[in-house]
Amino acid sequence: MLEILTVCTGNICRSPLAAQLLATRLADLDVAVSSAGARAREGMPMTPEAAALAVDRGVDPARTAAHGARYLTPAHVRGADLVLAMARDHRREIVELDPSRLRSAFTAREFARLAADVSDDEVRAATAAAGADPQERFAAALTVIAGRRGITLPPASPDDDDVVDPYGRSAETYERSAAELEPGLVAVERIVRIALG
Repeated sequence: MLEILTVCTGNICRSPLAAQLLATRLADLDVAVSSAGARAREGMPMTPEAAALAVDRGVDPARTAAHGARYLTPAHVRGADLVLAMARDHRREIVELDPSRLRSAFTAREFARLAADVSDDEVRAATAAAGADPQERFAAALTVIAGRRGITLPPASPDDDDVVDPYGRSAETYERSAAELEPGLVAVERIVRIALG
C-alpha cells in the first residue's frame, strides 16, 4: 500500500483538506492518505470552513467530522512514500525530521509545477524500469519529478510554491487556499495512477 502524508501547521485546515480530497480521489486504489501538523494540537477538529470545503468537493461528511489533528513526528514522515507539504516552511521541517525525504517531499504547488514539466511517457518509462513493486514504481516516478528541480523554471515568487494559510481569515481566503491546492492534488493523482497502472 502506498502512503501519502500531507502536512501543514495546525492540521486543521489545509493538510486535512488535502488528505481527504486525495483519499476520495484515490479510493479505488491501494493508497492510504493521512495528515499531520508541524505545530498541531492533538485532536483538534477541522475548522468549519475547511470541513465545508471538503464536503462541497465530495468528501464524506463523516470523514471530515472524524478528523482529529496530529502532531507531526519522525515516524509519520518515515512511513510515507510521498510527503506533500502546504508551504516551503513545512517542507523544510519535514526534511529536518528525516533528511532522507529531501527528494520525496514537495510542497503541493511545487509538485504541480514540476509534474507539469514531465510527460506521462517519461513517468511510465521510469516506473516500468522499476519493476512490479508499487512502492518502487512510485518512488521511481517521484525521482523523475524531483529531477525537474533546478531544470523547470522557478515560480515568479518563491511564495508561489506555498498554499495560502486561511486559518482565521475570510471565506474568500479559504476558497483561494483550496484553489491553490487543487493543481497539486490533480498532479499527485495523475502520478499515482500512472505508477500503479
